[in-house]
Formats: sequence, C-alpha cells, structure tokens
Amino acid sequence: MKALVGVKRVLDYAIKVRVNAQKTGVELKGLKMSMNPFDEIAVEEAVKNKEKGIVSEVVAITIGDKQYISY
Repeated sequence: MKALVGVKRVLDYAIKVRVNAQKTGVELKGLKMSMNPFDEIAVEEAVKNKEKGIVSEVVAITIGDKQYISY
C-alpha cells in the first residue's frame, strides 16, 4: 500500500503577515516560506508507517506554480 500525503507551501508561522500597499492581499515578497506545519506532521506519520511496514511507499504531492515549489 502507498501513502499519499498532500503538502502546501505557506508563510512561515513565526512571521507577522502584512497587507500589501494596494490592500488587495498579503505581501509575500522577501518573506520566508515553509511547509504547512500540519503537512509536516502528516509526512512524518507516513514515514513512521513506512518504517513499521504498514505502507510500502510515501508519495508527497502539491499543486501550484513551479516558482513556489522549493522542497
């Protein structure tokens, strides 16, 4: 059996979010991005299950622009 884990790149949880000058969204330029902390937990659990022999392969998947993928 394979484990499929969805992951998403988000703003680092320790960073204070700022609204952009146009007040149309969040300012992302120059801010640290990281994997969603809940996704990290899911990946860790999938790896633990692989080590236990419950699953044979762990597959992580994300959807988004190539410029935002950095894992």
